[in-house]
Amino acid sequence: MTATMSDSDLRALSFATADDSEELARAELYGLLASLWLAPPDEALLQQFRVAVTEAPQPGGHLEAPWGALVAAMRATSVADAAAEHEALFHGVGRPEVFAYGSHYLSGFLNDKPLAALRTDLATLGLARDADRLETEDHVAFVLEVMRWLIAGDDIAVCNLEQQRRFFRAHVQTWVGKLCDAVDAHPRADTWRAVAGVTRAFIDVETQAFDLLEQ
Repeated sequence: MTATMSDSDLRALSFATADDSEELARAELYGLLASLWLAPPDEALLQQFRVAVTEAPQPGGHLEAPWGALVAAMRATSVADAAAEHEALFHGVGRPEVFAYGSHYLSGFLNDKPLAALRTDLATLGLARDADRLETEDHVAFVLEVMRWLIAGDDIAVCNLEQQRRFFRAHVQTWVGKLCDAVDAHPRADTWRAVAGVTRAFIDVETQAFDLLEQ
């Protein structure tokens, strides 16, 4: 469910010029979430969380509580425990406990039509999957990383607000919340329940911001 937020809640992550610090904060959060969904944190990242501020960019805003929960979860875990949880949720033997791929949530099947549509849109943007990566392009980490690139990239002909809006509406808003719900409901989720909480809140903020843009 998408929460209703005031303009002040959105201000910390509002759309601005490409060199604005708020836009860079958006890009950095997309990048951080992409890395956390792709792989468990290493010691260097955990150390960053140990010294990270516990307040979200806008005190009292929609991200404050989820961000505080994420910082607390990262401070409470270890490299080994985080790796074990990530393995249990997203890998394991045979069928994973939680699928991190958009096609699963959009069509019920992996490598299905939503993946083909995504690949078409990525080709239009001039992007392609690294052949060395095992994950297909509809992995949550991939689509979040594309959003980071669309915000922070140097090619303004491609990396612009309209492309952000189109990609977000088609390939992020449509299913990432369902992934967060699946993680939240899983009994083995601990650290990634916090990751899902921040992701869900951030998607809500972005959805509201694009809604305002389209008015």
